[in-house]
Amino acid sequence: MRTTHISRSEADTARIARDLADALGQAPAAVLLYGELGAGKTAFVRGLVEGAGGCPDDVSSPTFVLMQEYRGRRLVHHVDLYRLAGDDVADLRPLLDEMLASDAIVAIEWADRLTTLPEPAVRVHIADRGEDDREITIEGHAVA
Repeated sequence: MRTTHISRSEADTARIARDLADALGQAPAAVLLYGELGAGKTAFVRGLVEGAGGCPDDVSSPTFVLMQEYRGRRLVHHVDLYRLAGDDVADLRPLLDEMLASDAIVAIEWADRLTTLPEPAVRVHIADRGEDDREITIEGHAVA
């Protein structure tokens, strides 16, 4: 399934992500995030965390620490692959698989750097359309 949403603000982006968190239910979920620098991937994760019962204000980009963990009704792992490539990304795969073996949501920014994609996965493409406008396309088994 595939849906496309137009976000006119960070609040819209968060609402779309909250709806996705609800649609994911309790099954393990990989949410693969694609988009240019500044497109709104971390803002989307804030909405996922809020939808999972966590505090969106705690969410920051894990670019330098690579991973963050947010607790709520459901655990959200937030992974940022921006600074990694090749073998470094491949070395993370066992850890990603371990995270996905739990009932967590695993949100992965810069998912295009993965050499193999976890399945099933939800793919979120965020395109900057100028000003505060974003086009958010969600594809996968749990489409909001």
